[in-house]
Amino acid sequence: MNISEVTEMIRAQAQKNAPFGATLKFQIDGEFIFLDGNGPENIISNEDKEADCMISTTSEHFQKLFKGELNPMMAVMTGKVKVKGDMGVAMKLKSLMEG
Repeated sequence: MNISEVTEMIRAQAQKNAPFGATLKFQIDGEFIFLDGNGPENIISNEDKEADCMISTTSEHFQKLFKGELNPMMAVMTGKVKVKGDMGVAMKLKSLMEG
């Protein structure tokens, strides 16, 4: 799955949800997906902007997380996913992605 496909997958899910009141950046295989949840709706782009929280992983691990095949806490503890910044924002991700 390439970054465009992942971006569209996140965009479709984020548009189903109310804004989450923060900014979040994914770094997946060295490319970026930026979620801005501070406005009237969640906005998704591929910009490398400063964010309240950044989550770094591979596309393989991201897909497993998104499908519920990988436990987020175990992924962080085993180094498959790295979180920098506001952990509270990372915790909101589950509700944002569940839609």
